[in-house]
Amino acid sequence: MIKILVDCFGGDHSPQAQVAGSLAALAKNPNLHLLLTGDQALLEAELKGKTYDATRLDIIHAPEVIGCDEKPTDVIRLKRNSSMMKAIILLRDEDDIAAMVSCGSTGALVTGALVRLGRIPGVIRPAFCPLLPTMEGGIVGICDSGANPEVTPAHLRQFAIMASLYLENVYGVDKPRTALLNVGKEAEKGDDIRREAYQLLQQTPSVNFVGNMESRDLLSGAYDLVVADGFSGNVLVKTTEGTAIELLKKLKKDIYSRTLYKVGALLMKRMFQEEKEFMNYQNYGGSVLLGTAKVVVKGHGSSKAVAVEKCIEQAYRMEISKLSSKIETEIARYEHYEE
Repeated sequence: MIKILVDCFGGDHSPQAQVAGSLAALAKNPNLHLLLTGDQALLEAELKGKTYDATRLDIIHAPEVIGCDEKPTDVIRLKRNSSMMKAIILLRDEDDIAAMVSCGSTGALVTGALVRLGRIPGVIRPAFCPLLPTMEGGIVGICDSGANPEVTPAHLRQFAIMASLYLENVYGVDKPRTALLNVGKEAEKGDDIRREAYQLLQQTPSVNFVGNMESRDLLSGAYDLVVADGFSGNVLVKTTEGTAIELLKKLKKDIYSRTLYKVGALLMKRMFQEEKEFMNYQNYGGSVLLGTAKVVVKGHGSSKAVAVEKCIEQAYRMEISKLSSKIETEIARYEHYEE
């Protein structure tokens, strides 16, 4: 039985989305045991009347909620009874708990995970790795995407190693085609960090490095993984998601502008629904924090039940694949770089 903690407060749709997503995950995975952290009375009220296996679901009372505007360092010192910090501390202290999922404050989650959980031996810095769909029907990972605004070439190489193992072991991507986010495809493009990282990645046999990638090619299907500093990676992901959302809005507006367009849209209704689902980030789970001592998955703040369910599934698959031990083994093969 794999035990996973679910932080049930902090997201836009908490705790309804977390409870519904948790029950859906339990129904699909008989070897899953969930522990929900949050205000016990509110969670019990949300569970009332729902059908589920009560032997595989526990509530951990944690009445405090972390706001997105609170300083992460204050949170880990002063809000030990918050749903997020209670989950992090339990994850650290209980050997039989494998992972946690949270849709709360990113800064608090990263700080709490680093201070309370620590890193996999050999990992310099953990990194976020969200997934997006590609035009070829596959997925592409972006690592890092928010955890490390400033990086060294050694960080970027470790991001590539960890994320390649993640895609291989959790999603079955054979030898993920890995690119370095840059301002041009030529090897000499970019700053000193990018040029040195390019050389390091070429010297990393466990990474299928295919060169630099320009941001416009992210969804092309030519790449399975893109390595970046946390600032650039986060901008890349949010710009891509935002562009897709605005294009869908414009398409809908244009369709309703003329009767002829409405008739055509009616005939293509199924296709439009499929495209909407294809670009819906809720279907791709959360952003895993690679490199922490135990599995941590960060869901989007606006995650609904289906996204929470996917986050739990990600955590479950990461644990059964023994990803952390594989990362430790692979990182140890390479020379250690200081921060």
